[in-house]
Amino acid sequence: MLERIEETAAFLREKMHTSPETAIILGTGLGSLANEITEKYEIKYEDIPNFPVSTVEGHSGKLIFGKLGNKDIMAMQGRFHYYEGYSMKEVTFPVRVMKELGIKTLFVSNASGGTNPDFEIGDLMIITDHINYFPEHPLRGKNLYGDRFPDMSEAYSKELIGKALVIAKEKGIKVQQGIYIGTQGPTFETPAEYKLFHILGADAVGMSTVPEVIVANHCKIKVFGISVITDLGVEGKIVEVSHEEVQLAADAAQPKMTTIMRELINRA
Repeated sequence: MLERIEETAAFLREKMHTSPETAIILGTGLGSLANEITEKYEIKYEDIPNFPVSTVEGHSGKLIFGKLGNKDIMAMQGRFHYYEGYSMKEVTFPVRVMKELGIKTLFVSNASGGTNPDFEIGDLMIITDHINYFPEHPLRGKNLYGDRFPDMSEAYSKELIGKALVIAKEKGIKVQQGIYIGTQGPTFETPAEYKLFHILGADAVGMSTVPEVIVANHCKIKVFGISVITDLGVEGKIVEVSHEEVQLAADAAQPKMTTIMRELINRA
């Protein structure tokens, strides 16, 4: 595993014109933040040794290097999911490569279903904590980096959350805060499952993010996460949902998310 991580990192170093310390993972329907990146150069996942390939509509499958404002960044336009058939080591492989490349801060985004009755479709939720509901833990197996039993008491940086709240207030953008629960998918939740997850303490549910954040913390990479609420699992508000509708809702919320992420990355 470590040899493959180092091989991939070595390949990317030869292609890189900069040495970014900031990385972004863009989820379903949220890839347009990449349009804000200047001086960029792109590498398709399929051209990167040992990299998985994204199979989900709305995930472009490109690694992008360039500038976002005044910061050199590395961005994943599309991620990998457990439900695609990948192991947790494959899902989180890019984060380990980021560690090798010197990334210090990771920004993650996703589309999720709201379980909090105060939420509405199109809301942005700053992730304050998460619940790991996946059947496989991403750190299972040989310990590659850091502590065998890493601390997760601040999985999402309180400092970055505070700065994001200030930016949202300055820009007049409504934001929610809450706990994200990650499940394996690929089905959307039943009404009973939505209810269960809310009882467990989750404000939103999705099929990604948690494994990447766990590995980032293990690698001592600081994390900020944000969810776009694209459907609701709240009693009385549950309607039939499709991946296409999720993408549309995410697309509509992109300008607000882009503003917060761009400003936060430049102030981080």
